[in-house]
Amino acid sequence: MIDNNNCLYPSDCEVTQGLRDRAMARQEPSERGYVWRSCFGKAKKVKLLLLDVDGVLTDGTITYTHQGEEIKSFHTRDGMGIRLLREAGVETGIITARSSEAVTCRAQDLSLKYVYQKVENKLNLFEQLLEELTIESHEVAYMGDDWLDLALLARVGFSASVADGVLEVRQLVDYVTKTPGGRGAVREVCDLILEAKGVHDSLLKKYL
Repeated sequence: MIDNNNCLYPSDCEVTQGLRDRAMARQEPSERGYVWRSCFGKAKKVKLLLLDVDGVLTDGTITYTHQGEEIKSFHTRDGMGIRLLREAGVETGIITARSSEAVTCRAQDLSLKYVYQKVENKLNLFEQLLEELTIESHEVAYMGDDWLDLALLARVGFSASVADGVLEVRQLVDYVTKTPGGRGAVREVCDLILEAKGVHDSLLKKYL
């Protein structure tokens, strides 16, 4: 008979916890280090996250079918991040210079309240949005990747870009993701905001 009290082998729970601890230890230096935490002051005030589409929610590639229809690919982890923000009381919207039926469908899938396409001047639209929603600029975050986003990135309370954003944008923003656009970069920023607000762990427990 085996004496479980003196068993030298770890339990399933101990093995699982050990794997979690090692995973977090590997992630801490690159993803959850000083730069990540230094953004908490701005990120915790965010009530609305606005996103560019091409190069942020997508990898920037535009594909056309033989019929001339535009095809875009979106990452499921970005969608989950947007869902988690909504659960935490943070709304999310889209501001893009182009117009696409694929974006309209994705926005509907994600139940986004604020969707603005074919916007020539993002900053002007942003100023109008502040008045309509009666919120302050420091309560808004924006994520972009190219020159068209510079003016708005300089105006919001918390700014972010993707790992493959253009140099001028990456130099300006508060946070640059480790992940390129269309590959979970938006989820990374969502996680940062959730952690800054102190609700990340409580949300996670709902899914365990």
